[in-house]
Amino acid sequence: MINQILLYLAAFFTTLWGVAHLFPTKGVVAGFGGISEDNRNIITMEWIVEGVALIFIGVLVAVITMIDPLNYVSITVYRLSAGVLVILAIISLLTGFKVNFLPFKLCPLIFTLSAVLLWLGVYL
Repeated sequence: MINQILLYLAAFFTTLWGVAHLFPTKGVVAGFGGISEDNRNIITMEWIVEGVALIFIGVLVAVITMIDPLNYVSITVYRLSAGVLVILAIISLLTGFKVNFLPFKLCPLIFTLSAVLLWLGVYL
């Protein structure tokens, strides 16, 4: 039972952070100032894509947990999701963490927390 709670928490934090990416997109892009329309579109696309990817990971984990939380496929999904979140945490730590904007500094922490919750959910 505790493993399911941890898995759902991981799904919740990941999905919530993905949704949190979608709302401030316009303001984030505006913060780049006078950039070309192509660059504005690229930043918009990348910001939305990260949000959608996080939502997908969170929803996938939640749905797999609802169906059958600890079979071979579920465990594989959890491990792969944790791996992607660790990679995103490392990328965020090396890039966005250096930006003087609090949400960027939270990304590696939230990604790592979600990955740890996934691993604990599998092994507890």
